[in-house]
Amino acid sequence: MSQTAGTFQSSSTSRRRFLKLAAVAAAATAGPAAAGAPSAPERTGKAKFRLGLASYTLRKFSLEDTLAMAKRVALHHICLKSFHLPLDASPEQIRAAAAKVREAGLTLYGGGVISMKSEEAVEHAFQYARTAGMQTIVGVPAPDLLGLVEEKVKQYDIQVAIHNHGPGDKIYPTPRAAYDKIKSLDPRIGLCVDIGHTVRYGEDLIATTRRCADRILDVHLKDETAASPRGRTCPIGRGVIDMPAFLETLIDIGFSGVASFEYEADPNDPLPGLAESVGYVRGALAVIARR
Repeated sequence: MSQTAGTFQSSSTSRRRFLKLAAVAAAATAGPAAAGAPSAPERTGKAKFRLGLASYTLRKFSLEDTLAMAKRVALHHICLKSFHLPLDASPEQIRAAAAKVREAGLTLYGGGVISMKSEEAVEHAFQYARTAGMQTIVGVPAPDLLGLVEEKVKQYDIQVAIHNHGPGDKIYPTPRAAYDKIKSLDPRIGLCVDIGHTVRYGEDLIATTRRCADRILDVHLKDETAASPRGRTCPIGRGVIDMPAFLETLIDIGFSGVASFEYEADPNDPLPGLAESVGYVRGALAVIARR
């Protein structure tokens, strides 16, 4: 697998880009140096998307602790993994968990990643999501079930974001692989772009994001130590992904869904790395918005 140019930057290059953006923002918002100096340009880099949390990040913790930690880093949109809302939960248990999310002041926008390998699994996923009040299923449906998935999307008006899993995934390793299978289906069937797995596969993240822009419904944010199968999750800004460039791309394509942090490292103590990642992304977005 080749590493396409532009896919990633070194950690130091990513930091230099961030600092350059900060310098541009500072220059744009500083007062004029002398009478008659040109005014700062109008701000045009406002993101339409929201930041959220993929609860797989906190898979070793209870739902209650997960909600508390999401609030600590001010992530108010959450996608629950089965660790926190079991797929075999009763309707009453699902409604009770959803109520806990609302009571914590968070929005339960989705569930997943959910595997759908049978007709029964497809039906169950949609009933699960409807009972919880979710608008999105982040899932991995078998390709031969996509016709049924489309029927259910129309029936339930719940969107399905297909998640790519990078090296080792023989069906949806990249967003493009999923895109090619769903591009003619209902537009509520789209993609959850896992940027870490995309880069680990050797894909050009920016080019792929632009190519699949009309079907991106959800994003998993993370950084990786290497743009290869050996890459592992690390705090955003410390790895090889050029996060400012990716965030700029999301803004450019008008992405308006949820970009959720999925910090897979340090499962027993993920909060420091998650908080560092959230701070980096919020800082980068603030700088981009002030250019």
